[in-house]
Amino acid sequence: MKYTTRKSAILLLSDGTIFHGKSIGISGTTFGEVCFNTGMTGYQEIFTDPSYYGQIMVATNPHIGNYGVNDNEVESNGIKIAGLVCKNFSFNYSREDASGSLEDYFTKHNLICISDVDTRALVSYIRENGAMNSVICTDDTPIEELKAALASVPDMKGLELASTVSTKEPYFYGDENAKYKVSALDLGIKTNILRNLAKRDCYIKVFPYDASYADMDSFNPDGFFLSNGPGDPEPLDGAIAIAKEILANNKPVFGICLGHQVIGLANGISTYKMFNGHRGINHPVINVITGKGEITSQNHGFAVNREELEANPEMEITHLHLNDGTVGGMRMKNKNCFSVQYHPEASPGPHDSSYLFDQFVESLKK
Repeated sequence: MKYTTRKSAILLLSDGTIFHGKSIGISGTTFGEVCFNTGMTGYQEIFTDPSYYGQIMVATNPHIGNYGVNDNEVESNGIKIAGLVCKNFSFNYSREDASGSLEDYFTKHNLICISDVDTRALVSYIRENGAMNSVICTDDTPIEELKAALASVPDMKGLELASTVSTKEPYFYGDENAKYKVSALDLGIKTNILRNLAKRDCYIKVFPYDASYADMDSFNPDGFFLSNGPGDPEPLDGAIAIAKEILANNKPVFGICLGHQVIGLANGISTYKMFNGHRGINHPVINVITGKGEITSQNHGFAVNREELEANPEMEITHLHLNDGTVGGMRMKNKNCFSVQYHPEASPGPHDSSYLFDQFVESLKK
């Protein structure tokens, strides 16, 4: 009965293409860059990942909401996606330890969602035409008004978003009596990154995106961490400056995703916006140092320039994405510095790459 009374809704792309569906939860409009995630599970972790801030997420898995939500399965303090597009939305859930329904969770966090969309056609369209800005409308706003509003939405290229998701004040995570101390720059850090560091005997002080190197070094850390996050890395002048100072002072540093791109920029290697980006939990990567393959969790729309990296005598590639040959990881030859473009903390995703946290802790010992 609930299904039959739901309102019609649309997804309007910036090129004028319209996809039709049904409204879930609250009514209204929401804008963002449309992208898709191929993960079969872990939707709550995806929705709360700060790296997705400003993006309308298309779920390729046809069933969303079927296992509800759990308060322990969040990667930040709330939903970070701008909106959700899915095929089949489950109002009922079957998991015994669920904290509630996904519908109620969306309502609580004021998320606009559209279901009953032909997501296979939509994903095929994005793959052919690239990621672009879009708007979900569930309140019958006239199309021409939506087009005018959509035209004023800034492009993700050149957009600084880390400031919108970073902590406002420093905070601590882990056991203060842990063996190692790590200063982490929060550009949109996922909670499971902190969990992985803490369970490896690290006590972490997390700093806002606009902290200085002096701020971070005042914690007297054994090493530094540069986090994942949303948006274009090039406008992050402060983070790039911090990375340069860390390297100049020969301190250990590990970067993930946006942090990886910041390390590249600190070494004079440019970044670029990808046509579609990588978002999912089944992306194949090869560790070119060991020759071993890894199935990885990925979420990024920008990448480090491979040709410039290969031409830099102080840098070397450590990992490559097997689908398209883009840079999956790198390290400096004469510095205690390495980074990866994907997410070794998973959540969601496989744990093939969790050894990278062990590698970082080993670097702290040196």
